[in-house]
Amino acid sequence: MPHAPHSTRLERRLGDWARARLPYGLAELVMFILKQGWACLFGGLLLIAILATRLVWSPEWPVHRYDALFLFAVATQAFFLWKGLETWEEARVILMFHLTGTAMEWFKVGAGSWSYPEPGLFKLWGVPLFSGFMYASVGSYMARVIRLFDMRFAPYPQFWLTVVFALAIYVNFFAHHFLPDIRVALFAGSVLLFARTRIWFRISDRDWWMPLPVAAFLSSFALWLAENIGTATGTWLYSGQVAGQVVSFAKLGSWYLLLYVSFVTVTLVSRAALHRQPLPVTSARAASAQVRPARPRQ
Repeated sequence: MPHAPHSTRLERRLGDWARARLPYGLAELVMFILKQGWACLFGGLLLIAILATRLVWSPEWPVHRYDALFLFAVATQAFFLWKGLETWEEARVILMFHLTGTAMEWFKVGAGSWSYPEPGLFKLWGVPLFSGFMYASVGSYMARVIRLFDMRFAPYPQFWLTVVFALAIYVNFFAHHFLPDIRVALFAGSVLLFARTRIWFRISDRDWWMPLPVAAFLSSFALWLAENIGTATGTWLYSGQVAGQVVSFAKLGSWYLLLYVSFVTVTLVSRAALHRQPLPVTSARAASAQVRPARPRQ
């Protein structure tokens, strides 16, 4: 994906600052955490807005809380594009997430899986329109983290298989209300399909790797924590749940599967980081250079 220029300059400054003051191993850890935080900036700001509005909002104010969150999300997205913090290619990914996520929200709320208890003008069929941006924040994170860490995925399965797998997961989120739930088979399928796939990433000047299913599990745990923030503030509630009650660990599994849908959605727009053959450690960096033009060390 093309680089967002302002974002790249900020990343480079952070890297220079850390390497000038910290031992190599600690600098790599600090940069990993900072880059992860920078990648999930949109989602982080949205969570902060959810918490802040819950603390200060009054039902007597002329603007509903859900509407304020929607306007905040739109303004934040526009600001990111204006300041070059996201590329237009990344915005295309985010739009796809917004559409597929909103469609799922309409169905799930209609089926009684969860609800949004507060009023709002920007609310359609029981779903506030800001909710689509929560899915979009996952797309924003994925698109940005691939760019920030110069990620490569190898050996990557045949592309058509990954699309079929993602479609099966997405359809099951709807179909299990009427048909047997096949998520156990989908969990097994994720391991069978992606067990050999490594995510190669670079923090500064060294390549690291992690099995893709492990990365999906760790990411799903982070999203489960974020969900607890949403339900603790009463922004949305699952069927039978009260505000402040911990979200079921079963939702962690749901997010684990949904992340594969999210990742395949990103690859529909950009596949430059996908490699059919394994990448030896010595050639991982060379593969990254083929993915995108060379740039100053960050």
